[in-house]
Formats: sequence, structure tokens, C-alpha cells
Amino acid sequence: MLQPGQAAPAFVLPDADMQNVSLSAFKGRKHVVVYFYPRDGTPSCIQEAADFSDHGEQFDKHDCVVLGISRDDCLSHAAFRDKHGLSIGLLSDTEGEVCRRYGVLQEKETEGVRRECLVRSTFVIDKQGVIRHAHYGVAPRGHATEIYDVVKRLKS
Repeated sequence: MLQPGQAAPAFVLPDADMQNVSLSAFKGRKHVVVYFYPRDGTPSCIQEAADFSDHGEQFDKHDCVVLGISRDDCLSHAAFRDKHGLSIGLLSDTEGEVCRRYGVLQEKETEGVRRECLVRSTFVIDKQGVIRHAHYGVAPRGHATEIYDVVKRLKS
């Protein structure tokens, strides 16, 4: 599990429009909220993404971009974004490489079958690329507001 004070693991992932987004592109310019969620279109994932989108202007005022990452593909992300009017970036990690680097995948066994499950998690990364907040096992209701409070306390 990652801890505050550690350097955020670098990544380059495609977004809903199949354009690559690199964490390093924000270094020195923007704080970044990276949140991992299980699947496009599930009720909790819709609520979390909509809440982050609803707070988009507030995050912008604090030089902060919000990126949601799941293992869904770009086409699924585009449909999810368009159906729910989301304004945040949705990144696709179909192979789970970035999910593993951030420690958000857990193996679970159900009826004798082992599989990897994504643990809903959020990281606040400052402009220098350092993790300032790490939260594993997030409850989606009210989470965007909690994270906004963390971002407000970051120094520009």
C-alpha cells in the first residue's frame, strides 16, 4: 500500500477518447486526484464519478485535475462519460498494471474461484508528484467532498 510522502507511481494510460494521459504531464502545474473504481455503470461508481464531476469547478480553482481509473476499456469509458454527463477524465488500465503499482488489486476467492478485485481507492498527488493523501476502501457517498477538503489544504 502506498503512503503519504511517497512519490506517486508514474503512468501513461488512454482516456475515453483514446488519447494518452501521463501523470508526469501535470508535474509542476497541477495537483492530481487519482481515484480507482471497480466498473463503469455500477450504482456506486456512477455516484462517485458524478460527485467528482459536480465538484469539477472547485477542483479547478485549486489547480487540481481529477482522473478516474478502472480496468474497463476506452469505449466503455466513453459510453459511461456520455451517458452520465461526466466531466472528469476516465483512464483505462485494462491490464491492471497501474492498479498493481498503486496497490488497489486484491485477490478474492468466491466459490473456489480466485480472481483479482479492484479496491475503490483515492490518491491526492501534489504538483511535485508526491502522494499527500492515500485512502483504500473508499465509501463513495460524500467522498468527493472529503477529497476536495484535502485538496483545499494543499499549497499551490
